[in-house]
Amino acid sequence: MTIDPAVWLQCPLPLPDPEVRLICFPHAGGSASFFRDWGHRLPGMEVHAVRYPGRAERIAESPPTDLVQLASDVADVLAKLTDRPLALFGHSMGAAVALETAVALETRGTDPVHLFASGCRNAPYPNPEQWQDPDDQDDAAVVERLLTLGGTDPELAADPEFQELVLPYVRADGLMFHSYGLRTGPPLRCPVTTITGDADPDADCRPWNQLTTGGLRECVVYGDHFYLVPAPPYELIREVLPLRTRSAS
Repeated sequence: MTIDPAVWLQCPLPLPDPEVRLICFPHAGGSASFFRDWGHRLPGMEVHAVRYPGRAERIAESPPTDLVQLASDVADVLAKLTDRPLALFGHSMGAAVALETAVALETRGTDPVHLFASGCRNAPYPNPEQWQDPDDQDDAAVVERLLTLGGTDPELAADPEFQELVLPYVRADGLMFHSYGLRTGPPLRCPVTTITGDADPDADCRPWNQLTTGGLRECVVYGDHFYLVPAPPYELIREVLPLRTRSAS
């Protein structure tokens, strides 16, 4: 596996002397471009978005099948960026990848300063019988699910070329997330903030209060599962991360 940060991370706005690096993990079916504008809105933070294999610039590669291994690969890459504090932000499936990446970093001796679990709710794991296997869904059902969650333009979703390109890795992400399921092992040491839309029935449920010993903050914001499309949580991130530049932002 290559551990070249340029392959794995997209950073539209590199900073000469960042106070912290914010590593963003896309949702299932998402790509690094989802976070392309964030660096311009978070002064003092150098924002990197993870480029998962199998999509966008890495479309020729096979999509990942093991979420824990994917997180371990990302942690190997981030080991090259530990000259500055690292904070992690993951949305929906991305929050689970960020969680496992934080675990892998702590195992390697690097403690992230914070983990933001977006599109997530602090709650017991759902009953496994309630999970729907993405392999059991036809293409129309997968597209309908994308539209129900939000974050996908309906006209684009109806385009056959879009479906041919995107649905394979959407399915692959769903299978990977489905097979990951319930996390076991030692809890995190870093603090966690969950961010949930007040009209989000699809928030990922995990007992975050048991998954970290670093403290948990639960935030509810206006919106659905993709609340962060119209209203990215910049203020909340600036409030939580202790930056000198915060007072000037």
